[in-house]
Amino acid sequence: MLGCRVPGPLPQVDDPRVRVLRIFSRLNVGGPAVHVILLAAELDAIGYTTTVAVGTEAPWEGNLRDLAARKDVRCVQVPGLGREIRPWSDAQALWSLYRMMRALRPHIVHTHTAKAGLLGRFAARLAGVRHVVHTYHGHVLRGYFGALRTAVFRAVERNLARTTRVLIAVSAAVKDDLVALGIAPADRIRVIPLGLDLEPLAGALPRGSLRAEASVPDGAPLVGIVGRLTAIKDLPTFLAAAAEIRARIGEARFAVVGDGELRGALEADAARRGLAGIVHFHGWRYDMAGVYGDLDVVVNTSRNEGTPVALIEAMAAGRPVVATRAGGTPDLLGDGARGLLVAPGDAAAIASAVVDTLRGGGAVQARIAAARAHVLAEHGVGRLVRDMDGLYREMLGERPAAA
Repeated sequence: MLGCRVPGPLPQVDDPRVRVLRIFSRLNVGGPAVHVILLAAELDAIGYTTTVAVGTEAPWEGNLRDLAARKDVRCVQVPGLGREIRPWSDAQALWSLYRMMRALRPHIVHTHTAKAGLLGRFAARLAGVRHVVHTYHGHVLRGYFGALRTAVFRAVERNLARTTRVLIAVSAAVKDDLVALGIAPADRIRVIPLGLDLEPLAGALPRGSLRAEASVPDGAPLVGIVGRLTAIKDLPTFLAAAAEIRARIGEARFAVVGDGELRGALEADAARRGLAGIVHFHGWRYDMAGVYGDLDVVVNTSRNEGTPVALIEAMAAGRPVVATRAGGTPDLLGDGARGLLVAPGDAAAIASAVVDTLRGGGAVQARIAAARAHVLAEHGVGRLVRDMDGLYREMLGERPAAA
């Protein structure tokens, strides 16, 4: 067991509640982990018994174990169930998952993300689990690896998809991408958007803590980006845009909230651009209300996305957003009606969009209002739980799905 609160031993097979084994690679800071934790906690409150099998995070990824503990989520650590591909460790993880399924005899196995989806679905085949669900929170089938490795991963995913009872995408764009890649036909993939606990962000937000940490004056525009510092997030484009914004608005400052393997290289890049002391790297922060309370514009520069949680949070907090047209982001932003969209990699366009947003006006306020209304209605945890409960009950023959 690991840093989630453990209410007791594994559920007994004579437990009358529906037993769900949820398999996830690691509880690193990010939207998929929040999604998994909230689903486990909220579904248990309405009649399920959920066990979450997870691996271990890398040191720079941060973790959400405290959130899982606060939500009374039952977690079991599976050695080898991490991010990297290591054949011997993967084989051990597969055997552990198989044994867990044989002991728990879950009614439903639900896997999330690529590595957990591979090992978890294969273990479910071996264990004879009938009801298997997999959620794509995005995918690594384009833009992450070389041509040969990508082709292998696509072939594996196609094979797994054929024997998975239900496939879920977190946005229509992710679904369309999976169909285009030949992973599964459209009628086999359901769209169930992310659901988050957004109410704490929807009211008055505290102000000052993020600015104080970086000595940013209260009146200075503060532009931020929130997320993992990895290649796919394209932070160099954010830094290039920051240099252009700074040239046009001399008092502008910038916040990078998050961490990752590229942090050192990005800090050096910022210094080379003359942004030392202008861009502050805050690392992981868990007081997100305080983060969004201090930011004037939230930016996302990703080259590939499922549904960006940082943008959902920013929209709920009433902060204007500027983002690249990647993955599920255009769906989230209403193709520009709820936030400005630019092409990936275009630092000049990002800078212009941020400057226009900082100038304010009726169009900016209209986007902010539309964005907040949309995410509170469509990305709340209540809607997520209703959708998933409906799907599970349909699978078990109890009633039609709500998804």
